[in-house]
Amino acid sequence: MLGPLVSVLLFLSAILTALVYFTREDQAREREAVARDTEYAQQRLRLRLLERQEQVMRLARDIANRTLEETAFVAQAESLVLQHPELLGVHWIGPYREVITGFNSPVVEPRGQRRSGQRLPPGLADGAFELARDLHQPVYSRPLRRDDGGWSVLMFVPFENQRRFGGAVMAELALDNLLRYGVPPEVLARYAVTLEGEDGTLLAGEALAPAPRGPLGHLPWAARPQSHALSLSPVGNSVLVRVEGLRAERDRTAEVLFWLVGAMSVATIWMLLANMRHSRRRLQAQRALLAETNFRRAMENSMLTGMRVLDLEGRITYVNRAFCDMTGWSEEELIGATAPFPYWPESEHEHLMARLQDEISGRNTPGGFEVPVKRKNGSIFYARMYVSPLIDAQGRQTGWMTSMTDITEPRRIREELAASYDRFVTVLDSLDEAISVAPLHSHELLFANRMYRNWFGEGSAGHERMLELCAAVPVLPAQDVQDQVDSLMGLPADALVEAIAEHAQIHVPELGKWLELRTRYLTWVDGRLVQMLIATDITARRQAEEQAKLQAERAATASRLITMGEMASSVAHELNQPLTAISNYASGMISRLRQGRIETDELLGALEKTARQAQRAGSIIQRIRAFVKKSEPHPTLSDVGQMVANATELADIELRRHLVRLNVYLAERLPPLMVDPILIEQVLINLLKNAGESIQCAGRPPGQRLVELTVTPRQVDGRDGVEFVVRDNGCGIPPEHLERIYDAFYSTKTEGMGIGLKLCRSIVESHHGRLTARNLYNGEQVSGCEFSVWLPAAAAPAKPDAGSDKTSLPTLG
Repeated sequence: MLGPLVSVLLFLSAILTALVYFTREDQAREREAVARDTEYAQQRLRLRLLERQEQVMRLARDIANRTLEETAFVAQAESLVLQHPELLGVHWIGPYREVITGFNSPVVEPRGQRRSGQRLPPGLADGAFELARDLHQPVYSRPLRRDDGGWSVLMFVPFENQRRFGGAVMAELALDNLLRYGVPPEVLARYAVTLEGEDGTLLAGEALAPAPRGPLGHLPWAARPQSHALSLSPVGNSVLVRVEGLRAERDRTAEVLFWLVGAMSVATIWMLLANMRHSRRRLQAQRALLAETNFRRAMENSMLTGMRVLDLEGRITYVNRAFCDMTGWSEEELIGATAPFPYWPESEHEHLMARLQDEISGRNTPGGFEVPVKRKNGSIFYARMYVSPLIDAQGRQTGWMTSMTDITEPRRIREELAASYDRFVTVLDSLDEAISVAPLHSHELLFANRMYRNWFGEGSAGHERMLELCAAVPVLPAQDVQDQVDSLMGLPADALVEAIAEHAQIHVPELGKWLELRTRYLTWVDGRLVQMLIATDITARRQAEEQAKLQAERAATASRLITMGEMASSVAHELNQPLTAISNYASGMISRLRQGRIETDELLGALEKTARQAQRAGSIIQRIRAFVKKSEPHPTLSDVGQMVANATELADIELRRHLVRLNVYLAERLPPLMVDPILIEQVLINLLKNAGESIQCAGRPPGQRLVELTVTPRQVDGRDGVEFVVRDNGCGIPPEHLERIYDAFYSTKTEGMGIGLKLCRSIVESHHGRLTARNLYNGEQVSGCEFSVWLPAAAAPAKPDAGSDKTSLPTLG
């Protein structure tokens, strides 16, 4: 018996020692905190006083410098008083203590206001005015009691008038407002801050009432309020700033802990001595406690929700606070109530009565049920209720325990989600595109909009059919059941980390439509990797493109015919020479044969010359026929030199007619081009013919009519290619028309049709090239024009796939 007793006494001693030690440590920290916050409050008050002092000193300095008249002084004084609540008034005091002018705060009672002409009483505030006059510096008076019971101090700032004392600016500061607005709120929240006089008089603030000492107030751990005081500078020692800590509940807690530890020690000793005697009584108490615990435990299972207990007859016997807060009905109004209950909506009485009968009879759903509940203010909210039987200590059912949870917000969110899904489906169903989503390696169709269902039906056959027709979209092969290495093997790596859409154009014979197919990989809501297809009907666009392609081909053929028509006279003149030579050779041979004066060698020579002239004429006609022949664009691997020779052979006919000399500079080892040679020859002929017409328009003398064609290799954006440069010394292009020369049906020539350069640019861009133009200048005068055509080499562009469309020319605008 002594062992437990000694242990209890040692435990009590250790608790008391620790309590005393930690209490003293806490008090020391509190003293340091109070002293530090007192200095902080004193500094903030001092700064606020110095700010007011500086503002008043500026007024005094302006008066001394005669830059401030009485009216302006009153305006500035009014601004200061209204902006700073601690100022009760600012006045201009003459050298003989008369009030010249000033402004009083509206809160000052009329009898306490100072008016112009009023003389300050001698020795006011212990002679602060005279002290300021003698010291020539700001002086604060001792605290003065106002008529309204508050305290204030007067600040006198003297100024000189022609090196003589000219008076002072007097500012009256309310100590209560200074304390209220000068001390930081965080200090006021933790401490009782007051302003006291040097004799202990309370000047501002509310001092704490002395706390009543408890029966253990004299003990070492008893909490005592900490207090610290500092003089308020620059007022002086007449005003002290006192900060007193607000008394926490630590004193009462320490006393309670002491008594609790003591009571527990005594009770432990008593229990040790009387354990055997009270064992039977304790057993009875434990049985009663077990019954109460079972009852409480059933209610505590849903402590965060509303709880209601019904007896076997359906009468409410218990409701917790949460249930009352939800419904708005008090416990007194609900206890003993029978159906219909006050929180039942009137329109739901029949339904809720049937639900109550199910509860009482034990027909309850394990997942609970939703019911509307009416608050006392008439508003309705929805709740989910769970019902379980209430069992007593003897195992008998005494009623039903019901827990209620407010599901108004989850129900609203669920309805909004359903509405959002409906809007989402409505938008997708109204699109003109067919959208389908299906997982990989599966015939399941996760989503399909209305357009997809109209085209392909409800199943995934349409989705799979589009993937089969689309060669540009990667389709994964079916994984073997035994191959579990990587279910994503074969997918493009970039599509797994970025939402990159693939585009392709496919023809679906079943629909008779051309579809533009876009696809991307997505992570579905269940975490699976799925593939989304977006199919757009582009049949009309394809037809328009085919029509545009046909129109472009017709425009190119028409342009070549127009070019030949313009060159008709030159071509006729060019053909006239070999035909005349053939006629002369034939006439000469006939005449000499009739006279019998021709030898066989001479006849063979004449016939050979005649054949060469006929071949020359036939070559010209064949070249013209090939140039104007209507054919579809057919890119082939073409030799640059041959294309230049064919183009210059025809263009030189027209240039010679205008007495224009053509110089061709062809670089060696030019790469071949993957182009349609006829179209490129058409571009060169058009540019050379335009150059000759520009020189003809400029009226150059015959010796200065020159067109240069330079063909050299050149790299553009890191790609190899060939550049054709046509340079002339004609009249050039007007600068204001330089940006419009490629527009359809726009021409700078009086008889031009405006399709030549437009068509040339379309041909060059269809071969992935560039056509540019610029004027050549001699000083500020235009001396010619230069057209540059750049075409990529054959190795640069990739060959088109079998399923891709052929390159088509743009339509003419």
